[in-house]
Parts: sequence; structure tokens; C-alpha cells
Amino acid sequence: MAHIILNKKKFEHNYYYLNTFFNENDIEWSAVTKILCGHKKYLQLLLDLKPKSVSDSRITNLKIVKDINPDCQTIYIKPPAKGVIQDIIKYADISLNSDIYTIQLLNEEAAKKKIIHKIILMIDLGELREGVMRDGFLDLFVAVLELKNIEIVGIGSNLSCLYGVLPNTDKLNQLNLYRQLVEIKHGIKIKYLSGGSSVTIPLIENKSLPLEINHFRVGETLFMGTNAYNHTPYENLKQNIFELRAEIIELYEKPIVPSGELGVNVDGETPKFDTNDIGKKTIRALVDIGLLDVDIKHLTSADDSVIIEAATSDITVLDLGENKNNYKVGSTVKLNLDYMGIVRIMNSKYINKVIE
Repeated sequence: MAHIILNKKKFEHNYYYLNTFFNENDIEWSAVTKILCGHKKYLQLLLDLKPKSVSDSRITNLKIVKDINPDCQTIYIKPPAKGVIQDIIKYADISLNSDIYTIQLLNEEAAKKKIIHKIILMIDLGELREGVMRDGFLDLFVAVLELKNIEIVGIGSNLSCLYGVLPNTDKLNQLNLYRQLVEIKHGIKIKYLSGGSSVTIPLIENKSLPLEINHFRVGETLFMGTNAYNHTPYENLKQNIFELRAEIIELYEKPIVPSGELGVNVDGETPKFDTNDIGKKTIRALVDIGLLDVDIKHLTSADDSVIIEAATSDITVLDLGENKNNYKVGSTVKLNLDYMGIVRIMNSKYINKVIE
């Protein structure tokens, strides 16, 4: 049966390395756990390392974090929908916000619970995802200051995730400028300048990160060991922390090119084949994962002799060539995944999750 494995030693290595790295640079960081999709066993593994903070974009996942460790600081990292306001107040110590309507709802719910809810106000620095536009930030800040049950603990921004807009010194200096403006005008101190994510780590390494940026939200580099700026592996971090293992459920020598008139497949595509392959044969294996579990463009084979050929909803076809490694029905094939591949697999209820 197909299952995904998290390598405990590799993961712990990455966590401790990053924790030391951020501490040495006087930066507080939060482990972003979106990739784990709320899986309790994997979250427990992280929480055993005693992170100061955990961030997620699904409130159900933060609830699991709080169930495991009520004292762990949790951050909700997307603009809240009004339907989850009560849960945000209950399970998120901090939330990222950019809209006065939503913040007013948070204020009302926090007042009912007689607590102060902390928020980080997000500014759009060009990525055109979440964040108030820069010319509207000061007015939003003033409006939020009037709310008695909301505390602004940070100013932040998000880059790279939607259009790939990369962070740089100029953009992050703009973030610091807004903090200086509100601190001087209102005589307050903003704790966090949250301008960091996995894609911003290279700016620390090349000494171009403004010193005022003191808060990072990191997921990809922690779980993938990769430089999100250019998608290359870090030498000091471990890659392939996650590994997918799928079982061969059929294996036959078959033609390379299908026979008959071709229409569209289950994915709405009409595959094309090289006419030079007509009459040739190869060893084809079926494994027990499909498009319901993962898009195969996010998979690569750990065995160079295995080609991921195509997939239907529940089955993926592998081209084994001459099958030089002597795979059989019942054999296990090891597959590596990129970030989105892991997220899709983790979100599949049909795939077992294992710690190795």
C-alpha cells in the first residue's frame, strides 16, 4: 500500500540548524506547518522540538497544535474569513490581517471572551496577494488603534508565493519605514517586523537583510532543505525529508504507443506519441497512487531507470524500460516529491503517513 515517510533525523537536523541560524541573527521565527495538513503524528514530532511559534493557514490545524501543546504560540497566516472568527480567537494567538471589517469582527469576538487578540498588519509590497496597499496603510493603522481588544504586535508582508516577486533590501526597507512612521506618530513600539519567509533567507546570508526585520515565517526551507529564492538545495540542510513509496500492482511488457483512435483522457488531455515508437515495447508497471492523491508533475523517481509515464484517478503508470532492477508485482518504488506534491499527498486520506 502506498505511504509517505517523514525522515525524523533529517527533519530534526533542519530544525536545529535553522533555529541556531536565526538565533545567531537575532531573528524570531515561526515554523509554518501547512505542508503537514494537520497530521497529528507529524505535528507532535515538530512540537517535541519545542518551537517558540507555529504558523498555519488552516484553523483546524492550529486547533490540533493547541490540543497537543496549549502553550505553543500559534499564528494564523491568511486573512480570516468571517466564518472562522470565533475559532481564530480561540486557537490563534496572533493572526495576519489587512482588512478593517475583519479586524472589527475579531475585536468584537475578543471582547466577548474578555481577551486582547494580537495581529500583524500586512502591507502589499508588490506581490498583489494579501496586504493593504501602501497608500492605505496609515489610515488602516489608525482605525485599528481605536479597537480596544486588538493589539498590533507587528507589521508584515508576503512575497514570492503568488507571482514570484522576490524580496530585496529596498522592499524590506519600505516595511521598516512604515514601522518608523507609526511608532513616531503614535508613540508606540511595534514588536515584530515580519518580512521574512523561506525566500528571504538568502538575504541574511549575503548581509542584505535590513537589521530591523526580526520575524520570519518558514516552511519550505525547513521541510525541503531548499533555497526558495532559486530552488537549489542548501548544502547544510537535508533534502528529501519526505519520501513516497508506492506498490507495483501490475507489471507487463506492453507497446509504447497505444492502439486505436485517441480521444481525451481523464485529465482532459489528448496525449501525443512519437511515431518512431510504433511497434516497440517496454516494461510498464502500475502503482497504487493516482491523480486523487498527487499531480504526477510534482513527482520524480528515486530510481533513474524509472520514468513516470502517466496517471489516472487511482493508478500511475511507470515505464521501467528493460526493468534492469528486476521489479516485480509487490515491489515498492521510491518517489520524491516537491513542495506541492507533498501537500497534495498529505491531504489525501488514502495515503498512510509514517515516521522513519
